Formats: sequence, structure tokens, C-alpha cells
Amino acid sequence: MDISPLITKDLLEFLKGHYQLNWNGLHGFQHWIRVRENGLRLAVLNGANLKVVEYFAFTHDIQRHSDGFDPGHGARACRFIRSHLLDYLDLSNDEINQLCIATSGHTNGKCHPDITISTCWDADRLDLMRARIRPNPKLLCTPEARDPHIIEWAIQRSIATS
Repeated sequence: MDISPLITKDLLEFLKGHYQLNWNGLHGFQHWIRVRENGLRLAVLNGANLKVVEYFAFTHDIQRHSDGFDPGHGARACRFIRSHLLDYLDLSNDEINQLCIATSGHTNGKCHPDITISTCWDADRLDLMRARIRPNPKLLCTPEARDPHIIEWAIQRSIATS
């Protein structure tokens, strides 16, 4: 079953075949679904690129080797995107570059001047409650993500589906 016109059954099967951790684990499929929903909600509010945000949700953790500390997984995800996923992604070269910047830098705790990249990072950070970490508004990049209603909505979803 396709999740969306972008996240197709074929793409999901390919990602599942290359994901090294527990598909239903801390950084697996359910996390990706929540990051997608977080990101799309933010993007509708702030004008971020919906396609990049959606693909980020399903690629940012694809090359994790551990559910614990894994500092190189974002850069590995970018390399994986460029070497294995280009035929699956409906993105321009500029959008691929945005996606790679977002995947490579999503764990550095910083913000980026590009609204799409910052929205990707916020979408991931809003799902920290799955690991019993309450999202800190000071560590979120966009005004939309810092909205207390958005944070509470994301927390409740993380708790309910983790």
C-alpha cells in the first residue's frame, strides 16, 4: 500500500530491504511516519518544500547502524540517497541537494537558514518523546515547531504510537 504518491509500496519495500535495524524499533517505520506527519503539518504552515520534507522522513535514518549514538548515519543516508534512491525520488537536483543537507545535518542540534531544511530537522526533533525526551522549544528551528500546541500534538502522537 502506498503512503502517498511519493512514498510508494516499491520505495518502502526497497527501504525496508536496506534498513539494518528493527523496522518497528526506535528509529524505524513508525518514527518515519510521525516525522512525515510532523513535517507536512509544519510545511503547510511555513511554506517548506513538501516533497523534500516527505522524503526526508523516510530517508534520514535509513543508514543507522545503531539505535544509540551513531554520529555518521546522516552522512551515510546522503550517500545512500545519491547512490541508490535517485530513481525512486521525484526531486530536482536542487531538491536532492536540500534533502542531502537535511539528512547529513539532522543530528547536529543546529538550525539552517533554509526553511525546508529547518522544517525537516524540526519534524524529527518533535518526535523525541518516543525516547522519553520532551522536545525543547529552544532547540527547534521554526516558529511553527515552537508553538506549544504543535509540540503537545507531537508529544501525544509520539506517546500513542511508540
